[in-house]
Amino acid sequence: MEGGGGAHYNPRTVEEVFRDFKGRRAGILRALTTDVEEFFRQCNPEKDNLCLYGFPNEVWEVNLPAEEVPPELPEPALGINFARDGMQEKDWLSLVAVHSDAWLLSVSFYFGSRFGFDKSDRKRLFNMINEVPTVYEVVTGSAKKQTEEQPSSVNKNGNRSKSNSKVRGLDVKSSRAIQVNEEDEGQEEEVVEEEDEEEHGETLCGACGDNYASDFWICCDMCEKWFHGKCVKITPARAEHIKQYKCPSCSNKRARP
Repeated sequence: MEGGGGAHYNPRTVEEVFRDFKGRRAGILRALTTDVEEFFRQCNPEKDNLCLYGFPNEVWEVNLPAEEVPPELPEPALGINFARDGMQEKDWLSLVAVHSDAWLLSVSFYFGSRFGFDKSDRKRLFNMINEVPTVYEVVTGSAKKQTEEQPSSVNKNGNRSKSNSKVRGLDVKSSRAIQVNEEDEGQEEEVVEEEDEEEHGETLCGACGDNYASDFWICCDMCEKWFHGKCVKITPARAEHIKQYKCPSCSNKRARP
């Protein structure tokens, strides 16, 4: 079904589909926020199965589902009116919001499939949509909460990324090695060590099969497996002079004729 001034509108580019998405989303948000009393009134449980439609011109409508099979566009959740009086209004609106988010995505990617969006176009479309708060986030107020918490979250993630790159990308003259538990490290390095252990908690030594421990590790530059230094008889001092480390298994492979 396509009414509300949006009949036969077929966006064909990523930008047009995203514009269509924003218009439909705005209409639904209006129904669930500023026009919520009218929306509540129209969703009479005594009526037949009703759906909430949003249109590209930011208009919303509560109506029966499309009669044609298959429909011209994906249909929104059916029978939203039946649950209206069986739960708290806040929970009911949240439920409608969740189903509306799913419908908005389905319509956008329906257009993408219909007009042959490739992998790059689909990814770009999703990223554009993902930058906009969901209907559910707006209706429940979680979007505002996320915006308020964003600066601290970004900083936390940024610090996490830096510590991870320090673990995985630590080079000792091109050989990747890890040395933790240095006695002269300050409090900041102790935090890094804890994150290092979390990062490598599931890493297994290629020689003994044990997981990460607070001692020296080295990575083979050929097979990229990690090894306890003691298992492959490599000390931190020796690693300083290794330009490219090969584990015993890779060294044996190279030695064969």
